[in-house]
This record gives sequence, structure tokens and C-alpha cells, in this order.
Amino acid sequence: METLQYRFENGRRTLPDQPRVVGVVGSGNLEVLIESAPLGGACSIEIKTAAVGFGATWAAVMHDFQQRWQLADARIAINDMGATPAVVSLRLDQAVETMLGEGA
Repeated sequence: METLQYRFENGRRTLPDQPRVVGVVGSGNLEVLIESAPLGGACSIEIKTAAVGFGATWAAVMHDFQQRWQLADARIAINDMGATPAVVSLRLDQAVETMLGEGA
């Protein structure tokens, strides 16, 4: 297992104070927990992954995600068992949409 951590400063969009879990490790190989947290306007992301050595790919996916959503005061935990970057992006977007009451 590898643990990767990212922190993005100066986000603009805050989330409601209700943690949500989207996805299941046994289904789609990915679990995402997103919650609001007092981080001084930052978004922190911790990834625990079985796919060791893909740090550059994870960094690109996380930067793209933060560019789309500009989250502030948000903590995200990802438990990955080999999901593709497309699945990771989808699950992250679903988590934010769920928090904001958007989407299905």
C-alpha cells in the first residue's frame, strides 16, 4: 500500500457539514469519503492505494479535480484498490455532487 497526500490552498466552494461516502472498495475498486473540515480554506486529500508507483497520475487527477470544484475547508479520503483515473474522477465528482445536493 502507498499513501499519498495533497493539499490545495485558497479554495472558493465550501461544502455542507455532512460527511458522505460514495463508492465501495468491492465495487469499482474505490471508496471516497468527503467531509467539511476547518482547514483555513484548503482542501486536503489522502489516498491509500494498492497501486504503488502511480504518484504522477494521482497528482494529475487530483489537480484536475480541484480545478473543477475549487473546494475549501474540505477533507477527502480515498481508499483505492486499483481503480482507473476515469473511475477516480467520476467517484470524486459524485461525492461533491452528493454533498451539494446536485445530480441524481
